[in-house]
Amino acid sequence: MNLSISRFISYGICALLTSPLLSYADDASRNQEIAERFAKCDVNKDDKLTLGEAKGYMPRIYSNFSYIDPGNQGSVMLLKYRQ
Repeated sequence: MNLSISRFISYGICALLTSPLLSYADDASRNQEIAERFAKCDVNKDDKLTLGEAKGYMPRIYSNFSYIDPGNQGSVMLLKYRQ
């Protein structure tokens, strides 16, 4: 998967996860929250989130999975980056 698709998917995940969290004062705390929720969902710890893993903990990811995973790879990854 090329970098631009990875970023698109990651930004999609971030947008879906952070929409109710817009009151956070800074990006670092928001990014930490996203990483923690992603890790909690990633049951097999492969750094990928499948539709089944998203179902229990991330309802927005679950309901929009086909949009977030446009290549139908069956999983999405959280892009870790420095600001």
